[in-house]
Amino acid sequence: MSGQHKLSMKIAVFSDTHGTGPSFTLDWALPYLTTADAVLHAGDFTTPATLAFFRKFPGFHGVTGNGDQPEVASVLPGQQILELAAYRIGLLHGHGPGKTTPERAYAAFTDRPVDIIVFGHSHQPAIFTKNKILLLNPGSPTNKRKERWFSFILLELSPSRVAATLVFNTGKTDGSVEEY
Repeated sequence: MSGQHKLSMKIAVFSDTHGTGPSFTLDWALPYLTTADAVLHAGDFTTPATLAFFRKFPGFHGVTGNGDQPEVASVLPGQQILELAAYRIGLLHGHGPGKTTPERAYAAFTDRPVDIIVFGHSHQPAIFTKNKILLLNPGSPTNKRKERWFSFILLELSPSRVAATLVFNTGKTDGSVEEY
């Protein structure tokens, strides 16, 4: 049975990894990636090598971002709707003219019913709701910009529960992470 048909799922949610080629690594996130039922990526892999890294995990789904090289952008959609554990999830990067990144992400799915919207682009991790839709921005696990920590989201779905947890790499030398 494919992970898409499970009633309960653990999903690792990423965006804005901005990979740097064959040496790209996310060692601190591997325990989450290797145990997830699915992996979602909201764009800006940047390189084909980074896309290949994520594609090796079961249940991978990704979209292209504005920073993706043509070899990446040509093989991924700009947005998509996934049905995972009986939830409809809109996935897109969130770049474009006008509005804020969250406003653009929300507007992209106003004519198509979704339960959850996953977006990136701003590198600002966030979990919030708008009009009964859960919006998730995992931030970036490799390029935090002005944020304090590197981040991604662990999303757990079941018929009776939706739990979204921000996972931060605080830069501790022991490799530990914080979950909120």
